[in-house]
Amino acid sequence: MTTTIALAGKGGVGKTSISAMIVKYLMQVQSGSILAIDADPSSNLNMVLGLDLEWTVGDIREDILEQVKQSLGAGGAAMGTLPGGMNKRDYLEYHIRSSLAEGPQFDLIAMGRSEGPGCYCAVNHNLRDVIDGISKNYRYIVIDNEAGLEHLSRRTTRDVDFLLVVSDPTQRGLVAAERVASFRHELDIHIEHAYLILNGLREPEIPAPLKARIDALDIPLLGVVPADDELSSFEFAGRPLVQLGDDSPVYQAVAAMLKKIL
Repeated sequence: MTTTIALAGKGGVGKTSISAMIVKYLMQVQSGSILAIDADPSSNLNMVLGLDLEWTVGDIREDILEQVKQSLGAGGAAMGTLPGGMNKRDYLEYHIRSSLAEGPQFDLIAMGRSEGPGCYCAVNHNLRDVIDGISKNYRYIVIDNEAGLEHLSRRTTRDVDFLLVVSDPTQRGLVAAERVASFRHELDIHIEHAYLILNGLREPEIPAPLKARIDALDIPLLGVVPADDELSSFEFAGRPLVQLGDDSPVYQAVAAMLKKIL
């Protein structure tokens, strides 16, 4: 059985940092293989996980579309094949498996660049099937999403066990988090549980106006991640966040949240 954890929230609230802490926790505490999916076009989850990234799914998608265009004259696109006789789905699966970045106890797929002009329906359908097929081989899936959730059902048919909506400790951040959370009711996939994470709080307690706004949301607060100078120094130096010590307050906060839900 696979447990899927998806993170969402507006840009700059720390989704990628928290994703790294989740992977670190799963490696240390849980048993089973982990697949991290970087669904943000900026593709920097690999940096916080300490992995090199050579190919993204977006690169593979554009490559296959270019080959389809070149094969139009020979009827290859109509037949669903590429030069050499390989069909599109097999081509995608081969190259996506080859593009997996391998960590010590986890693998990473980066979705990469967004779609350009042209028709992507057929290739996206095959792409979704391939990623769903690969995901079945893992005990945990951690998906670092872009700002919204609109693309999620285009990337997977897999149900999401835990949606973690991340916000910074501002009223504007909470408004954005509420909008992101509301999208979950419009998706074609089922989301079992949804929670809010407040990230980067410098005060010892949540200020009363923010607490009142959080209490009015339709998703419960799972926990608070404190602001931390050590994490900032890691970010400035480009060091992988998974190398933060177990005594890091950021890691301790995320670990405490995961203990509640897993």
